[in-house]
Amino acid sequence: MGSGPSRGVDLVEKDAEASIVWFWKAINSGDRVDSALKDMAVVMKQQDRAEEAIEAIRSFRHLCSRQAQESLDNLLIDLYKKCGKVDEQIELLKQKLKMICLGEAFNGKITKTARSHGKKFQVSIQQEMSRILGNLGWAYMQQNNYEAAELVYRKAQTIVPDANRACNLGLCLIKQGRHEEAMQVLEDVLLRRISGLDDDKAVARAEQLLRELGPTTHVSSPFDIGLSFTEEIMERLDLAMNDWTPFRSRRLPVFEELDAFRDQMAC
Repeated sequence: MGSGPSRGVDLVEKDAEASIVWFWKAINSGDRVDSALKDMAVVMKQQDRAEEAIEAIRSFRHLCSRQAQESLDNLLIDLYKKCGKVDEQIELLKQKLKMICLGEAFNGKITKTARSHGKKFQVSIQQEMSRILGNLGWAYMQQNNYEAAELVYRKAQTIVPDANRACNLGLCLIKQGRHEEAMQVLEDVLLRRISGLDDDKAVARAEQLLRELGPTTHVSSPFDIGLSFTEEIMERLDLAMNDWTPFRSRRLPVFEELDAFRDQMAC
């Protein structure tokens, strides 16, 4: 059995605390820091030590390769969510959207290889964009900023429609008292007009939300509360999507244009 991060992985199932010690040793010795830091953060999360995992990533990510930064960001987003750090989650999601707009996501490529439950699969930049927007919408929901949540949910649905996100959009509209619009969105889920990773689960959730609806009323809700960044990033995503084809160079012309406006983006 080795003494580096691989031994830490071997120890996880037997002794999580011991595996964390081994991961720390690997990080401090510079032994495959990318995998050691990520694996340690995952184990810490499983051990309800999410705050420690956040601090570890923040403190040592500078030792990791550029290729590891994206997966570290994704880990941080999950950890922020677990700890209820909504502001930090939103800020990081915004940064990831900016990276997409500037052509810096996926290390400049239009697809990446991801892994789930031991299986590898390809993720397109459009799928990643809609996933990030969905996460951003849910974070806004936690802040009761339903106008911003609606905007990003609708944008996500125009990129890659998803039944689970449609349910979240329906809930968002219900929270705003816009029951008729919510019913239309949820009925699309019931009739399976929208695809999703777990259609049956989404249908059951849509049915529950519809049962909870009271008398339908329509309330107009203009997007006028703290949306300067959100509206601008949506416009930039539109520009990016219009120019996105697999035959373009890694640095698309639209991203050159966006550079001129980067410093004007609201934080």
